[in-house]
Amino acid sequence: MENKKEMRTWLDDLKLDHPLVIAGPCSAETEEQVLKIAHELKDTDVSYFRAGIWKPRTRPGMFEGVGALGLNWLKKVKEETGMKTCTEVANAAHVKLAIENDVDLLWIGARSTVSPFIMQELADALAGTDKTVLVKNPVNPDLALWLGGIERLHKAGIKNLGAIHRGFSTYEKTKYRNIPEWQLAIDFKDRFPDIPLINDPSHITGKRDMVFDVSQTALDLNFDGLMIETHTDPDNAWSDAAQQVTPKTLIQMMLDLRIRKESDPEEAYNSELSNLRAQIDVVDNQIIDLMGKRMKVADGIGALKKERNVAVLQSKRWNEILGKMVLEGEQKGLSEEFILKMFKAIHQESINHQEKIIKG
Repeated sequence: MENKKEMRTWLDDLKLDHPLVIAGPCSAETEEQVLKIAHELKDTDVSYFRAGIWKPRTRPGMFEGVGALGLNWLKKVKEETGMKTCTEVANAAHVKLAIENDVDLLWIGARSTVSPFIMQELADALAGTDKTVLVKNPVNPDLALWLGGIERLHKAGIKNLGAIHRGFSTYEKTKYRNIPEWQLAIDFKDRFPDIPLINDPSHITGKRDMVFDVSQTALDLNFDGLMIETHTDPDNAWSDAAQQVTPKTLIQMMLDLRIRKESDPEEAYNSELSNLRAQIDVVDNQIIDLMGKRMKVADGIGALKKERNVAVLQSKRWNEILGKMVLEGEQKGLSEEFILKMFKAIHQESINHQEKIIKG
């Protein structure tokens, strides 16, 4: 990967000339498996070796990790390879054991971030630690919960904080395991510009052949690093087999990924950029104007439905519109995912306008 000029806070201590890379298996399965992967990642751009030893699972009976036994394996990783180590913690007991066994970095998972009670318990257990603590976004797209988790840890005196963007659950069928909702991650960076933000393409995609593209998108958006699940025999992994890449694939990815410059001082570049941004401003204003006109038409429809005592929601009509817009959007290079999100938002606003007319 090409050099990145700026690293922030605790990343400065690592003295990296590239984005942070955290890699290792989804789950620590055996001592042999852990050490084999670690040695294949030794002397690469990987700075932290990750392995889940406590695995929060959706349903009982699934593999829930080897537990505290895995901490000894992480110690051996550090002794034999020199890499720093990290694992997920989900309660105060996990925190205590991880710190006692000198795990360098602890992350808090998406299922924990969603609960303020769990976050407070973890903040209390971590109070004053000099360990690095990363917080994954909650499973649902709720920026306030993510921010709140960070704030609880900060109030507990934890200085070395970071965040992990791993995507968000959805009932809708998409190409992602967890939809990235890039704008929400960007909003996080705007609110906490000094907190490093790491992307987790493994959990966003759920498919190893998509990991590179999502990683590149994250780097294009100036993320500070990547957390990628890596296994020497991913097809036979005990958890999340489909999203893990081999160490060989990861090493090649790190060579192929490109870091974009944050800016360019050349006058010609800045002049052209300003011109293009001005064009976007004009189009954005036109979009707002058109949306306003559309909602005035929706008000008229609402008045007509009120007069005739007709229900606001017309599912057949809506499905026809949606199908047509998806096809027209594809012809203009717009993804189905974007069209669905945009028109669902427009439709909801139209319904709100019609309901206001009818109730008024």
